[in-house]
Amino acid sequence: GKTIWSLSFARSLETPTIQTGIPDKEAIEAVTPDETRFLKGAVAIAECFQKIPCNPCTKACVKKAIHIEPDINETPKIDFDVCNGCGACMLKCPGLAIFIVDKTYSSTEALVKLPFEFLPLPKKGELACGLNRSGEALGWFPVVQLIQGGAKNKTNIVCLAVPKELAMDVRAIKVGGYQNG
Repeated sequence: GKTIWSLSFARSLETPTIQTGIPDKEAIEAVTPDETRFLKGAVAIAECFQKIPCNPCTKACVKKAIHIEPDINETPKIDFDVCNGCGACMLKCPGLAIFIVDKTYSSTEALVKLPFEFLPLPKKGELACGLNRSGEALGWFPVVQLIQGGAKNKTNIVCLAVPKELAMDVRAIKVGGYQNG
């Protein structure tokens, strides 16, 4: 038999994110809080762009800051005024698509918390090679904290201090790309 594709699914394949796996500038801006929100402290950013049936982030958020409406196939929307950047949603996201950014970390650096499920893990005090969404190296940044996921949740959180101007660009680290700090 024939497979009948919905028009909305067919249109979703036309977006740059679906074609390349890398969100374009407009997609990133659509999920980014404004600068006044960044001045209030840590905040979660959901870079989840594919419409799939998924909602662990909504269940994890004790503040009820994440909504997926009108149905489970929509992408998550974060109410930045309610979100406190605790990171509970990041630990539950199976797509590793949620990041925490805190631009109040210091006068020149932001703290970027990244989900990480590879070995070896970097150690606090080491420098990690920060990568952008395309996998390009952006520089070496200090690992200020490593939060291990534990026995049930294997997602670790790597916390990097990055220049504020790169806070919305650093989204991964190179596996094994560590140096003494």
